Amino acid sequence: MDSRQGSSISINGARLLDRIAELAQIGAIEGTQGCSRLAFSDADREGRDLVVTWMQDLGLTVTVDAVGNVVASTSDDGAAGAVMAGSHIDTVGTGGRYDGNLGVLAGLEVIEATLAAGVDLQRPLAVAFFSNEEGSRYPPDMMGSLAYVGGMSVESVLEVTGADGSVVGEELERIGYRGSAPCPGAAPHAYVELHIEQGPVLDRAGLQIGAVEGVQGISWTELVLTGQSNHAGTTPMTLRRDPMVVAAEVAVAARNIAVEFGGSQVATVGSLTLHPNLVNVVPAHATMTVDLRNTDEKALQRAEDELRKRTLELAQSEGIDVNSRTLARFEPVEFDDRIVDQIEQLATQRGLSTKRMPSGAGHDAQMMARICPTGMIFVPSVDGISHNPAEHTDEQDLIAGAQLLADAMLALTEVNW
Repeated sequence: MDSRQGSSISINGARLLDRIAELAQIGAIEGTQGCSRLAFSDADREGRDLVVTWMQDLGLTVTVDAVGNVVASTSDDGAAGAVMAGSHIDTVGTGGRYDGNLGVLAGLEVIEATLAAGVDLQRPLAVAFFSNEEGSRYPPDMMGSLAYVGGMSVESVLEVTGADGSVVGEELERIGYRGSAPCPGAAPHAYVELHIEQGPVLDRAGLQIGAVEGVQGISWTELVLTGQSNHAGTTPMTLRRDPMVVAAEVAVAARNIAVEFGGSQVATVGSLTLHPNLVNVVPAHATMTVDLRNTDEKALQRAEDELRKRTLELAQSEGIDVNSRTLARFEPVEFDDRIVDQIEQLATQRGLSTKRMPSGAGHDAQMMARICPTGMIFVPSVDGISHNPAEHTDEQDLIAGAQLLADAMLALTEVNW
């Protein structure tokens, strides 16, 4: 792909930063710079309303589909044939202000700057925010983009019940974002997502840009461990069937698997709940999640097999019953080499230090890669901190990333696949 810049614009960095700050006030976590906007919550609705207003103020054609995905385009045809940017605006419960939001608001800024410059483009531009990327309230993560590309039916999405007992379809109706646009949606000409790295690689290396080559595979499993609830004082240790003991051992086993496999393998136990959760009662149930990730699909499968084996062995030794269910399972994704090369070359032309790298986190881009050429741009996360109110990216890096996104999107309007 020829990465020479044809049309070129300059984004308004101050406007982008102002919008990021304004959106972060919705669901703001007191005493921090972070925010909490769980998918389909009241805060999510307020955030959606604000971003949609900004889209409409630019005269864009705005559509909402049946699972709440929002697409804004310079064309009446929406995303069809457009060069699209996007990400998400929902957050984890203890989120930062940049995760997802940067990609959406930078895409909006690219469109506004392009319209203001009066650039005559060969293809339309579009920006989207996809529903429930985080998966914190409703599994799986990347739910909206998965439905957009046809990987999950609308009916299945609407029936998902969250940990709080709420149902996706009912919540979408309640917040007013169960739309009528087709889902699956139209395929763009190309999709580029700007995102904070959410890891330490760029920051530690003193680099400005990551040209993302792909996203590692993700495996989320929920384990329900069932033993025998009993009196904490009168039940001898030799007669206990304690699911908490097994949960602790499984957590250690998951970590050991990651260490033993090495490479890009990681493992996390992010949720653990006990029932009845009382100080003087041996638990009856322990419910936990295990998150396994690897850039190598075969290695990820081996890690899953090893976790199952060790879990069953540990449960058997304690007399514990095991029930498991898959919450999310996505294979590793490779992005389009032509776009990865283009991002790297355009960054070099801007004098930005760059590294080709994989993503450890899941992103909507990995779903969009199923239907169109796709790439991602990373900017540094200070100290690698994310999914935390302390999440931070320096302003100059935010602006540099958004300018690079503009360069890439405009260059892609001139490319024929």
